[in-house]
Amino acid sequence: MPLFWRIFLLNAVVLITATALLLGPVTVSTPVLLTEAAVLTVGLAAMLFANALLVRVGLAPLQRVTRAMSTTDLLRPGQRPEVAGRGEIAELISTYNTMLDRLEDERATSSARALSAQEDERRRIAQELHDEVGQSLTAVLLQLKRVADHAPVELREELSLVQETTRSSLDEIRRIARRLRPGVLDELGLASALKALTTEFGGSTGLMVQHRLDPDLPDLGPEAELVLYRVAQEGLTNIARHAQARRAEVSLRRTPAGVDLQVRDDGHGIGAASEGAGIRGMRERALLVGADLDVGPAPGGGTRVRLAVPVPVRGPAPVRAMPPVTAAPDRKR
Repeated sequence: MPLFWRIFLLNAVVLITATALLLGPVTVSTPVLLTEAAVLTVGLAAMLFANALLVRVGLAPLQRVTRAMSTTDLLRPGQRPEVAGRGEIAELISTYNTMLDRLEDERATSSARALSAQEDERRRIAQELHDEVGQSLTAVLLQLKRVADHAPVELREELSLVQETTRSSLDEIRRIARRLRPGVLDELGLASALKALTTEFGGSTGLMVQHRLDPDLPDLGPEAELVLYRVAQEGLTNIARHAQARRAEVSLRRTPAGVDLQVRDDGHGIGAASEGAGIRGMRERALLVGADLDVGPAPGGGTRVRLAVPVPVRGPAPVRAMPPVTAAPDRKR
């Protein structure tokens, strides 16, 4: 029965019952006596209470949907209100859950495209910094050295300072290029890339950064490895910017389901601060590989970023028919 007719019939039953009582055994004097007024008041209150109780029970599933609508976050998928009630209410909740499924799929698809375009742009910029700007500064260093070799003694000190400034700029550009696109990740793998990342952050920020990496990591694929690297990079960046920490640790452990990445610090903690663009970016990356991201207080103080990445399920490799083996003809020597 539609919701409208259920509420209408409920109120009709209440009104018909009250009318029947007034026309039947219940009579009202003129003027109304105090006891009659009290009885009518109590009866009206009882009918209103019964009406409110029944309507509340009938509309309770809608209140759950309302709470779900106000708390749903597409970056935390899987939250669904229970399909309860009858008729239109159950159909509404089911339609809402279907809409959430579609929105999460579309969000994951659009995020994958955006992050893929971002990585391509980072790769292009890193390549241009390395090839164009890096080579130009290298040429400037060579020219400065040639000029310094033929310059008067009183100018050599100033030229030496210019050379050091240019050399520092070249090193900074190379460091930026490595952050934009870590070549060690493609060449030597995830473990070596994380070691290089912790070493670089420790040298550039003054933090004491430690790493604990299991040696027997499973094969995760290039996409999952890039997500792990970017989450570790963003976690260390947040520590350097906001945590006011002295120590940080990056650990990568093998688990029965895949791998577990943790980035911890001994800073003042995240507290009640709202999630910024960095954490939301990490959540979007986690969705790409079906990983679970948790950001919260670390045991003993500070903040912990935990990323649990499952091992991708790969189908069995196609069996190829082996070509027939033929014996090679004997050759005389």
